[in-house]
Amino acid sequence: MKFRVSKGYMCALAVIFIVLFAIAVFVRDGFVRPYLGDVLVVSFVYCFVRTFVANELYPLPLYVFIFAALVEVGQYFNLVHLLGLGNNAVARVVIGAHYDFTDIVCYFAGCAGLFLFETVMRRRVPRLDEGPSAGSAARGNRVR
Repeated sequence: MKFRVSKGYMCALAVIFIVLFAIAVFVRDGFVRPYLGDVLVVSFVYCFVRTFVANELYPLPLYVFIFAALVEVGQYFNLVHLLGLGNNAVARVVIGAHYDFTDIVCYFAGCAGLFLFETVMRRRVPRLDEGPSAGSAARGNRVR
């Protein structure tokens, strides 16, 4: 596994973080915060990994979905309290304190969107972490 820092994915990560922060602080509704927020969270995790991992991890959306679903299962078993962190506000936000199956559905929708994004981007243009020469190399025009 090759590590590097991708400016494109880092910018996407920053934008998604700002949007998630704005949703958490300013939005109090029954759709954007509970559903769109969960879809964006898996995109945030995806961009975080892609910021630092240079290799193409084609099943990465699947890995992100498994991770998110396991976090939700931890909420089902009240993991935050089992770890003795029930009074820690940050732990309750990061780990979560309330299980909801619709969160898993939203994670799946977000990861399906990421899978489609990867599939389309792989066929059309160089990835966010590639320059023009790397994109042409991926299409068979080797740069020497």
